[in-house]
Amino acid sequence: MFDFYLTHLYPIHMSIYGDMGNVITLKRKLKTLGYNVIIQNVNPMDELPIKTDFYFMGGGQDNDQYLIYKDLLNKKSKLIEDIENGVPALTICGGYQLLGNKFITGTGQLVEGIGIFPVETKAMDASVKSRCIGNIVVNVDIDGIQNTQMVGFENHGGQTYIVDSTKAKPIGKVVVGYGNNFHEKLEGCVYKNAIGTYCHGSVLPKNPQFTNWLITKAIQTKAIIEKREDLPKSFSLVDDSISQKTHQNLIKRWTNNH
Repeated sequence: MFDFYLTHLYPIHMSIYGDMGNVITLKRKLKTLGYNVIIQNVNPMDELPIKTDFYFMGGGQDNDQYLIYKDLLNKKSKLIEDIENGVPALTICGGYQLLGNKFITGTGQLVEGIGIFPVETKAMDASVKSRCIGNIVVNVDIDGIQNTQMVGFENHGGQTYIVDSTKAKPIGKVVVGYGNNFHEKLEGCVYKNAIGTYCHGSVLPKNPQFTNWLITKAIQTKAIIEKREDLPKSFSLVDDSISQKTHQNLIKRWTNNH
């Protein structure tokens, strides 16, 4: 068995709409590959673990984001260092917003982000009830998994824009749903091996190719950092047949109803 360290940021404050299913999926797949997955939960006032092979952060309500953002800023340097070194991160909705430059709540509060993603988010005015909500299908444009599609469920009032397209790019073009905002039909943000997305639902069990891409990047980075050539990386033992069928059926259903 090879140890794999999965750091879950703020699991109490930031885990809505089934986001915990992403951790379960990663653990199950990595175990099948031959890894002993060690879940490292990090809550406010906790230090970041010395060693992390993968970061995950789910979504949360605006008030929860406001409660934890200053604590997250204290962890900024370590997070940035790891992600610059290639450690993957999957951040959902509020987690995605907090890893951006800034988030302005519906009541006008400024929530400073840590600036990994070059995005800025502003919530819809509290008096406006419009939200980006519903099923979402995205044509993925990530190196290595182009020509695939991502499916999920979005529910956010935040309007997110990529402000530096030379540093990062969106996950892809929205076919069904909204994505980052009402206007551009673009979803999420990709910087190195870090992903920010509005796909709840949870996203990984419904998107096996995307999940395998993230795990592959984590193993490749781990091998480089630890200077190892013996880490298991073949997905031949992983049975994705059910998740693949689910993925295909959801795409068919949602695109036909669009």
